[in-house]
Amino acid sequence: MLKGLAITPPVIGRISIGRIVEKNGKRHPAADDQFTITTQVQQRDGWLLHPLNETLRKASTGKLRAIPVRVLFNDPDLNLRAEYSLFDRETGRPVCVGNGETCRRAGDASIEELPCPSPDGCAFGQQGGCKPYGRLNVAIGDEDELGSFVFRTGSFNSIRTLAARLHYFSAVSGNLLACLPLELRLRGKSTAQSYRSAIYYVDLSVRSGTTLEATITEAREINERRREAGFDQAALDAAARAGFQNGAFEDTVEDASALVEEFYPEHGGAGPSAPGNADGQSGAPDTVSGTTPTLRQKLERRTARLAGTPS
Repeated sequence: MLKGLAITPPVIGRISIGRIVEKNGKRHPAADDQFTITTQVQQRDGWLLHPLNETLRKASTGKLRAIPVRVLFNDPDLNLRAEYSLFDRETGRPVCVGNGETCRRAGDASIEELPCPSPDGCAFGQQGGCKPYGRLNVAIGDEDELGSFVFRTGSFNSIRTLAARLHYFSAVSGNLLACLPLELRLRGKSTAQSYRSAIYYVDLSVRSGTTLEATITEAREINERRREAGFDQAALDAAARAGFQNGAFEDTVEDASALVEEFYPEHGGAGPSAPGNADGQSGAPDTVSGTTPTLRQKLERRTARLAGTPS
């Protein structure tokens, strides 16, 4: 195994709740209120749709807001990796990645291990735009049982909800998370920060038309069949854990161009309309711009105007 290279779950497609649109000759991210499943091939008009995208849309009664999935691993933290991440906004390369306690930061000649006080308490992170960034790998269908579709997000709502669901489902099923038939679901809500307009985040639930008890019963049956066939889930989890630990950063140079286009558009980015960003958080780390005000800045200015004080 090559040292320094993170070995991540094989990806055969992407899941997003946003898209790239062309406006005035430039490509910009735009939010959406439904899922889109794509391949890993990108052309001028955007990412090529995966055949499953059309199949699932035909099975739904409207917009694609639910996807039947299963996860690859019993360990919740292997399925969803969420970290505080700072990316180079020109190249898309990871610069600093931390968990709130320690971080790995790319120096001139090496990777440094440093304390991580979280973005709010880190001057380096505040200057560079450090934000939560999560990657969820799920399997759709049975064509490739070890292949996965990746959903990338920088949304507090999505990361927090997905992390809670994965840990809860693991607990109630007796550590049979990888055997549970689940459903990735898009949910909406409104907040004061969204000016009461609908925002969307990604959730994980049991599949429509069934119950948690029935889902756990099916998971036990699947687990028993796998054991009889010689499927070693514990070994799979161990292999995945070793693969993630083999590299300092999960994202590679090959991901850089997609990260730049989707999450670091020109002139300060699209803010709350970035892909995976329908809930007011970015699909990956937010762009920081000296000219485009953030949502927080807009709210502070609005509050100052209402109070009659200078902004």
